[in-house]
Amino acid sequence: MNQRSSNLLDEALGLDQVIEPWPLRGRVVAIEDQVETSGSFVLHHLLKRSLSPNSSNVTIFIAFSQPFSHYDRILRKLGCNLVSQRDNSRFFFFDMLKLQCPDGDEGITPEGGLIALYGKIHKTISALPEISWKNVSIIIDDLSLMEVAANGSSDYVLDFLHYCRTLTSEFDCSLITLNHEDIYSSEDRPTFFIQMEYLADILIKAEPLATGLATDVHGQVPKCYSCFIVG
Repeated sequence: MNQRSSNLLDEALGLDQVIEPWPLRGRVVAIEDQVETSGSFVLHHLLKRSLSPNSSNVTIFIAFSQPFSHYDRILRKLGCNLVSQRDNSRFFFFDMLKLQCPDGDEGITPEGGLIALYGKIHKTISALPEISWKNVSIIIDDLSLMEVAANGSSDYVLDFLHYCRTLTSEFDCSLITLNHEDIYSSEDRPTFFIQMEYLADILIKAEPLATGLATDVHGQVPKCYSCFIVG
């Protein structure tokens, strides 16, 4: 991420003032992008900021899109070592990639995967010192793949997000999600996105500039990407 983009995003989210207590505590941040205009750079930046060496913030990362090695490689380029953060119990990585391609009765269900995943998140936060609860971020890297793992049920995904929303009230932690705006049909899109935007306290939209698209290299923000923050 170039310095100017980094500063503007930090200023908009209040991250330029103080990192602890975490400025996003108690809030839901929804990032919306398009397939050709990835908003993953926002996740990378927020992850780096949440794991700042000047804070005691903790991140619970739920990965449906990429393995740990992918994020570790990108964050190392940004000056953050996820292996060290994991060893210091500041970074908890839940690898959900095996649920991407459910077969038959496999995948996420309310009775199985969703409730079990929520239980793991709740248990992880509860095991932390109480003073750390307000500095916890729950990050979900791809809601569309979570929906695939849930056998295509957006209702399961929304139910899970509502469960996680209660954690922001119970523990005053933050919830950060990424979803692709242009992969849904005109029939399916309104309900899901209206619900998501209703849940969100902050909505971030990553869109291309009129000058065209560029390739996101190693987690950095190309100059032709713009980021709009609503709410």
